[in-house]
Amino acid sequence: MRISIITVTQEGDNIAETLKKTVGGDIDMAGRSDVARLFNERDAFIFIGAMGICVRTVAPLIGDKHTDPAVICVDSMGRNVISVLSGHVGGANRLAREVAAAIGARPVITTQSDNQGLWALDTIASDFGWSEVADNAMNNIITTFVNRQPTALWLETRDRGTDFLEETKPEHVTIVGSEEELSQGGFALCIIVSPFRRAVPEGMLCLRFVPRAVSVGIGLAHQAAPADDVISGIRSAVAAKGIMDEACRYATIDIKSDEPVVRRMIADGEDFTFFTASQLSEIDVPTPSETVAKHVGTPSVSEAAALLLADGGEMLIEKQKGSNFTVAAAIGRRWLRRGHIEIVGAGPGDPELVSVRGRRMLERADLILYAGSLVPRELTLCAKEGATVRSSADMNLDEQCSLMKSFYDRGAFIVRLHTGDPCIFGAIQEQMAFFDEHGMSYHITPGISSFLAAAAELRSQFTIPERCQTIILTRGEGRTPMPEREKLHLLARSQSTMCIFLSASIVDDVQAQLLEEYPEDTPIAACYHLTWKDQAIYRGKLKNLAEIVKSHDLTLTTMIVVGEAIDNRSNTSLLYDRNFSHLFRN
Repeated sequence: MRISIITVTQEGDNIAETLKKTVGGDIDMAGRSDVARLFNERDAFIFIGAMGICVRTVAPLIGDKHTDPAVICVDSMGRNVISVLSGHVGGANRLAREVAAAIGARPVITTQSDNQGLWALDTIASDFGWSEVADNAMNNIITTFVNRQPTALWLETRDRGTDFLEETKPEHVTIVGSEEELSQGGFALCIIVSPFRRAVPEGMLCLRFVPRAVSVGIGLAHQAAPADDVISGIRSAVAAKGIMDEACRYATIDIKSDEPVVRRMIADGEDFTFFTASQLSEIDVPTPSETVAKHVGTPSVSEAAALLLADGGEMLIEKQKGSNFTVAAAIGRRWLRRGHIEIVGAGPGDPELVSVRGRRMLERADLILYAGSLVPRELTLCAKEGATVRSSADMNLDEQCSLMKSFYDRGAFIVRLHTGDPCIFGAIQEQMAFFDEHGMSYHITPGISSFLAAAAELRSQFTIPERCQTIILTRGEGRTPMPEREKLHLLARSQSTMCIFLSASIVDDVQAQLLEEYPEDTPIAACYHLTWKDQAIYRGKLKNLAEIVKSHDLTLTTMIVVGEAIDNRSNTSLLYDRNFSHLFRN
């Protein structure tokens, strides 16, 4: 942000110096007389002083909330930071919180939606890259919403924004999925996230958020003219299928990039992508044409361009012919509202150590399939009412995949909950191969690995200045063979901090291999059920590792840590050297 700070007292100057160092953005100092000149050039103004001075200075300059800069006022003692102008759209509320945090003050936010924890309807579109189309006056829509009148939420795509709306839905909002549900619900307001123009009952307020989810492919005759008529024909063909203009991106073959129609649409701000004939010819289409193939080297332009831009999405409009053009449309694959699988890292065991995102996924899931032998059931107690919660401990891979696919095919949201971080000894490779084979949507939410929990519980820094700068995560060779180059005794040559997973049952072999390289008095720790209620940690020397594990009857859920980093306090970091000013100083 380009920010100007206006101060009138010495105390204000001191606060300003702090803000210049701590608040992000391009900050300069200005006087009250400069505000009128800079008002339309700055993103924000920070007044430090009396509120009356701030208000009187900006009042004659205020125009529209969509164009006015953010204005906040900090009292001269730095105790309160007040959002004055453009709280939502201009970002004054966000800036007020940032400034308050920087100086230890109290943010004062007066917008009703913020104070009630409701969505800021006038900024959601910009937050998530949607277009905003309000059927009614925006002030009426916002008033209805913040007064908690019955509101319908109709979602026809899925992205980060719709996930946010579902996860944070207020109690007065009901999710609907059809015009029938909308008409029967007695709603005062409908919020729609869709590329389609859905009808709403007469008298109901409506706010539409339109994601750019539709890929429109265009085929053009040479010098198709007049351009206005062709563009009108293209838009009419798309609109006839209920697709909103704001939802569309366009694509065609690269040899048409100089056509008047294309140049005009680009000049009008349309998003255009160009593909080569070889790229288009690889796409299977509903209605290929030998004539098109003979002229441009690909059996399809409009359908192939639509599907290619949609990245394997679904066809909405098969090829439609106009007088000088063809047009087709597809919805992008990433926007499809279909089933989804989120592979979530549960962390080491303590339910409070799952990530904030992981917790949100668990609360939203229709199915939670958790690794019951490794993940405490307490992690699943946040499941929503009606969710299915199953342990996979007694299921083979085929049974797990079959269960997830049965929910997926119904459009459900599935969480596959793995211990620690799922990408470290998480056994997700085979599941992802299944998802890929069936074209299923999935994503990974990382978790806190048990080796990180070991460092925390041991109160040890696993990387010690000038002694050890490497951490090795590995396992001993049990039923799963190890690559020859990754045998423990070879890895041990570096004498790094080594965290050994899943190896308590073969501890004799682990100890023997480690002793080939580490001194016998190297510190070790056997960490059982890290962060669980029955956590137990046993320290010792490497020469006694096997004895420690066996005498305490430790199981596979034991992390073995080896290295002089354990309990080391003797080496200090250069970060705290008085001559050191920056990590990357030249």
